[in-house]
Amino acid sequence: MTDRTTGATDEIAITATGHPTHTHDYHQLLYAPLGRITVTTPDGEHELTSPMALWLPAGTPHSAAFDSGSLVLTESFTPALHDLPFSRATLIRLDETALRHLLARTRGGGSEADDDAMFAVLTCARTDGDARLPLPRPTSEAARTVAGTLLRRPDDQRTATEWAESLYVSATSLRRAFRAETGIAFSEWRTRVRLNHSLALLSRGHQVGAVAAKVGFTSTNGYILAFRRHFGRTPGVWIKEHEGHPSGPSRRVPGVPSARKSATRG
Repeated sequence: MTDRTTGATDEIAITATGHPTHTHDYHQLLYAPLGRITVTTPDGEHELTSPMALWLPAGTPHSAAFDSGSLVLTESFTPALHDLPFSRATLIRLDETALRHLLARTRGGGSEADDDAMFAVLTCARTDGDARLPLPRPTSEAARTVAGTLLRRPDDQRTATEWAESLYVSATSLRRAFRAETGIAFSEWRTRVRLNHSLALLSRGHQVGAVAAKVGFTSTNGYILAFRRHFGRTPGVWIKEHEGHPSGPSRRVPGVPSARKSATRG
């Protein structure tokens, strides 16, 4: 991974499939406009597919695994010049404005864009409740029927086999359709639906155990484990962070930052 600003190269073994655990002395945002990457931090694993990105505060230990064909973009900012409003690895959802800014910077031909504006755009991106897990929709008839029902009733306990029987298709065909059309397995797709629904319930003050049951988890512990795996924190921590989340990102006195930007393809 090369620093396009200084020409330096990070002293870590980055390969086409990822890199080992290391830290940076600058804040870094990771984003995969193509493919998927999995970033592991002390808080857990964070799966990144467009439009989800991950903020890594300076000093956060992290490793990454890149799926074949993934494109990984990074934006990095000096802590002394940019006050990041997150103290731990934080998933954000990039809107169209942020996406345009990020992709434009890859076509900059070496010229520096407005780093203050870029930082403001990225830290204004919403987290937690607004940063729902990516959920591509299947297109084939049977898979689309299952998806539509689960979106309305995430607590539906039918297995892929039971769904297939009711729709007169094979379980193998149904599972393959989810994998081919959404990029994720049926079980993972259903888990994401449940977790996304749970965010709204948590934000309205429902107890964690009640939320787990309402969205279809058979145990509170199973829900907590799934929540931590996908969001990097437990539901209890999420509730505390959500209640105390500032209305906007912290601001600093404008200056000329030293930003590092890089891209690599897996």
